[in-house]
Amino acid sequence: MLKRILGAALVAVASTSCVAGAASDDEVTVVVGYQSKTINTVTAGTLLRELGHFERRLAELGRRTGKRYEVTWQDYDTGAPITAQMLAGKVDIGSMGDYPMLINGSRAQKLGDDGTRMVSVTGYNARGALNMVVVSPDSTATTLADLAGKKVSASVGSAGHGTLVRALGGTQVTVENQQPSVGASALQAGNVQALAQFVAWPGQLVFAKQAKLLYDGAELNLPTLHGVVVRNRFARERPEVLSEFLRAQQDATAHLHAKPLDAAHVVAKATGLPVEVVYLYNGPNGISTFDLSLKPVLRDALRQDVPFLKSIGNIEELDVDRFIDDGPLKAAVGEGTADTVNPARITGRDSACQVDVADPATASEVWFEGEEAPRPAADPTCLLKLVNQVGKAVRVAYVPDAVTGTRWFADHAFWVRDDDGALRPHTTRAGARGDVLDFTQALAAAGAP
Repeated sequence: MLKRILGAALVAVASTSCVAGAASDDEVTVVVGYQSKTINTVTAGTLLRELGHFERRLAELGRRTGKRYEVTWQDYDTGAPITAQMLAGKVDIGSMGDYPMLINGSRAQKLGDDGTRMVSVTGYNARGALNMVVVSPDSTATTLADLAGKKVSASVGSAGHGTLVRALGGTQVTVENQQPSVGASALQAGNVQALAQFVAWPGQLVFAKQAKLLYDGAELNLPTLHGVVVRNRFARERPEVLSEFLRAQQDATAHLHAKPLDAAHVVAKATGLPVEVVYLYNGPNGISTFDLSLKPVLRDALRQDVPFLKSIGNIEELDVDRFIDDGPLKAAVGEGTADTVNPARITGRDSACQVDVADPATASEVWFEGEEAPRPAADPTCLLKLVNQVGKAVRVAYVPDAVTGTRWFADHAFWVRDDDGALRPHTTRAGARGDVLDFTQALAAAGAP
């Protein structure tokens, strides 16, 4: 793992008692609020912090300006407390999900020119798969309608909560407002019957066999994203620091794309999350697509979110186009692209089917015990054949949902054999049509190459 760059010439990681945006003639303090375990924000949070890109760039800025820059990293479970700290002037730059960002902008607009603005995206999923609903492994529920009258844990105002409310339609449930870790414990204890949360909680609980997936947010087919918000006063007074933050975020994004497995190990070590879970989201063809640009499709999604958030009483009116400001991003790293294709792709040679892995819609991976990295497969059926061919224990395997494309754990997928003989995985039981096979049965059905 790359170590944080430290030294006398470099910025220090200061204590949390520093005042946001504090500055003297030769010293500037920057306070960054992030969510270490919300791994869709790692390029502006955990990975960025661990790689030291921001500190390194500020050290270079200091050599040019003669100033000393100090960075305080403040870790939170959700975006709500980051917003509270920003409104109090105690956090300068924060990363959070789409709903929290809009709530941030709505509440901060009361401050006028001293409000906040969104300046970049960390990661997104074009269909909404970053948010999911899980239930206990022994739950009989197969659809959200089966939760009628039940208790569901969610962090109210979060993206996971928003997905739940949208997806429920007319189904009535009791929402327990809980932090993700509290909700996970409540689910295991049987105090709630479901948990609606954002990345990486659903994957983490399923991987640990503490939950199973009931609802994949991709079924909404509405983009969900996380991004970076900055206090306007800080952006006006320290535009050079904001520029270096955005350049550093681009550095972290480039590292994640070039070395996805290394990046997953870095984040896993820093957060305590299993590397297999981090790689599910942040690996090639992962659930998260990382790109800083404020794409038209993401802007449109945010605009659609405002009336919905108003309807459930979470925000007042917000002019999204005014809240979004990609001027600093364009000045720092250049024009973005409207393309939503994930630049991190699974490539290589499929040794079971003897073909090159070319189609991201079907590309899969299997990580065998004792091996340093996953092996590629051209499609889920080829992955099953590869497992049979190699004959080793599987550490983890990843396959895309046959309909939504959501990357998921092969051993937790619901498999269906199509008329053409292909075995196709689905993330949820409701999404699988026909006779369903588990992973062991799918392996037997696939046979040898």
